[in-house]
Amino acid sequence: MIFNSIEFIFFFLPTTFLAFLVLGFRGHRRAALAWLVIASLFFYGWWNPVYLLLITGSILFNFKVGNYLGDSTDPSKRRKFFLIFGVAINLLLLGYFKYANFFIGNINYFFETDYHIEKIILPLAISFFTFQQVAFLVDNYYGRTREKRFLDYCFFVSFFPQLIAGPIVQHSEISPQIKKDIFGHPQLKNVAIGLSIFFLGLFKKVVLADSIAVHSSPVFKLAETGTALTFFESWAGMLGYTLQIYFDFSGYSDMAVGLAQIFGIRLPINFFSPYKSINIIQFWRRWHITLSRFLRLYLYFPLGGSRKGRSRQFFNLMFTMFLGGLWHGAGWTFVLWGTIHGFYLVINHAWQNFRRLLGQSMDSSTPVGRSFSRVLTFFAVAFAWVFFRAETLEGAFAVFRGMFGFNGILLDQWMKPYLPSLPSVFYFGNHAFGSFGNGAVKLLILLIIVFALPNSQQFMQRYLPSVENYLGERSIRKRRIQWRPTPVWALLITVICLASITNILNLKTTEFLYFQF
Repeated sequence: MIFNSIEFIFFFLPTTFLAFLVLGFRGHRRAALAWLVIASLFFYGWWNPVYLLLITGSILFNFKVGNYLGDSTDPSKRRKFFLIFGVAINLLLLGYFKYANFFIGNINYFFETDYHIEKIILPLAISFFTFQQVAFLVDNYYGRTREKRFLDYCFFVSFFPQLIAGPIVQHSEISPQIKKDIFGHPQLKNVAIGLSIFFLGLFKKVVLADSIAVHSSPVFKLAETGTALTFFESWAGMLGYTLQIYFDFSGYSDMAVGLAQIFGIRLPINFFSPYKSINIIQFWRRWHITLSRFLRLYLYFPLGGSRKGRSRQFFNLMFTMFLGGLWHGAGWTFVLWGTIHGFYLVINHAWQNFRRLLGQSMDSSTPVGRSFSRVLTFFAVAFAWVFFRAETLEGAFAVFRGMFGFNGILLDQWMKPYLPSLPSVFYFGNHAFGSFGNGAVKLLILLIIVFALPNSQQFMQRYLPSVENYLGERSIRKRRIQWRPTPVWALLITVICLASITNILNLKTTEFLYFQF
């Protein structure tokens, strides 16, 4: 079941909320919590009931290990052994389901062997609930969190708004909220805020992201067949996917926050206008914020961070992003994507160190400088998305060959009389822009939305619907366009809702891109 399906919007969500409402107002807070856990497991099992055994087994194992780490008075070596054991079991489980086929395939390729295992279907959300529980074990070991109630822990792991594709929440962010007396008594204001954010996210997904996907997907499919892509369709395909994944993940992040808000829970911010970033460091503080936080706290810092010299810092950055790329998918395209971002981060940190040596302040810049940095960062990220989107390295390089003019630059035949003398790299024909001939206006509109409009958190900044883990523009700027509980906004959200539902009914329902990770 997915958020942008009829079953979820018209059946699962209303049923779950009404039962939660009844139990809460009758004073049965624990029963209301138990109901959300049951509903969340049903939501997860809708995809494949067999994997309920996987997630429930994972919950039981990590709850027991976490309690031991939090309560044990055993010697530190014994506690450390159990921490390593618990983390290893989680990572081995993730490794088997996500990477076994990938590793066997590469062994067969490089060593010309013929090992064979049946194709393993990746269980939904295993990357997310594994990382979430690894963080729980580490935090218990260091005394940063505790959880004695099994039901509360089940809720922390399985709460359906964040279960499938994040955010990767920390136990300390969720546990205090369900222990408050107000939990189980939804407020009308929270419901209005939550539904508004949910429908904004739904609109981003089914109207904006899916509408540009019909143009970008054919470009990458052609690339996988070895077709020589034209210059303009390669660029349009790259930009199209850059905007598709932006609105797809932004939409999911909004929907997760909105759904949690309906039930009185505030999730951490996971997406904050990343394409407005002025450097790649800032990009990773705005894109998939909770994954970046996990990698920083539980991998980069334990490796030494920046405390052991520049060379070690650069190695730590490269290694962290290499694993971050591998986390996204079992394929060399994802590994290369992560490695490229590690290289970007190394360059960015080296440049900042150089500026400090020159005595320049990192906080001072001119409007022209910021604009140039924003454009440079955007295109650096967009180029890397080609590897992320392509199914094979050959497909990615086919897109790049078109982008850099190795197939020549095709212009439409009607332009020929107006461009009489051009270098030999240019030639004339039909469909120079490929499938984006009718999609250029969409690209322009989406780019304007990305760079000119406030994001959902800024729309809602009066009501703080998310846990503050990004202290950025929302904290220092007042926005003219802000949501308020007024008839005008109610009408606007209704229009957005109807447009989204219409698209769902008329078009094929598509999964969120991050579901595959």
